[in-house]
Amino acid sequence: MRDLVILGESKLARTLGNRYMGRGINVIFGVKPDFEITDIEWKIYNKLMDKVLPYEEAIEKSDVIFICCENECLETICGLLQNQNKVIVDCTNGAFTAGIASNTLAIKKHLEGSHLFKAFNNLGLDYPSSDPLGIIQETYYCGDDNEHKQKVKKWIELAGFKAIDAGEFENAGLLEAFYHLKMKISNQQQSSNCHFKLISV
Repeated sequence: MRDLVILGESKLARTLGNRYMGRGINVIFGVKPDFEITDIEWKIYNKLMDKVLPYEEAIEKSDVIFICCENECLETICGLLQNQNKVIVDCTNGAFTAGIASNTLAIKKHLEGSHLFKAFNNLGLDYPSSDPLGIIQETYYCGDDNEHKQKVKKWIELAGFKAIDAGEFENAGLLEAFYHLKMKISNQQQSSNCHFKLISV
C-alpha cells in the first residue's frame, strides 16, 4: 500500500489515521495553516517528522487522498487538488437545509480528471463519538468502476470495515442523503446514536 494523506482536523481524520498507522501504513495529516495544535493526540502526531503538514505540502506526499475536513475548508482543498491526477476519497457530507447539496458532486466540478470516490461518510466527521459502542462495522462506497475502485475497497477493509459497493460515482448524493436521514431519525428519537445496517435476505 502507498502512503496515505488525510486532509482535515476532524475526529474521523484522526480515527482513520490511527487505524491505518496501526496496520503499518505511513499516514500524513494535512491541516489548515492556522490550525492550533492543542489536543494531546495532535501534539504527538506533530512530534513525528512529516506527520502533520499544511494542506498543500501534505497533498504532494501521496497519490491517495482522503478528505475528512469541515465543509468550510472544501473550497481551499479543491483549489489545491486541481490538475492533479490522484485518487480522492470524499468522506464528508454536504449541509442539510431545505435540501442536500452534495459535497462530492461539488468536488467533481472542481476536480475533473481525478479519480473520485465516496466512502466513510456514513460515519460522520465526529466518529467515533457518534458510535461509542462500536456498532458500525460497514461503510458504503461508490465511484466509477476501474482499477482504482478495487484499491479503495482494500483501503476500506484495511481500516476494519466491511466495504459495500453502492455503484457508480453518480450515487454519491444518495450516500449523503442516507447520512442525513440517519441524523433526522436520531433527532426525532432524541438520540445521537441511530445507525442503519444493511441486511440481505
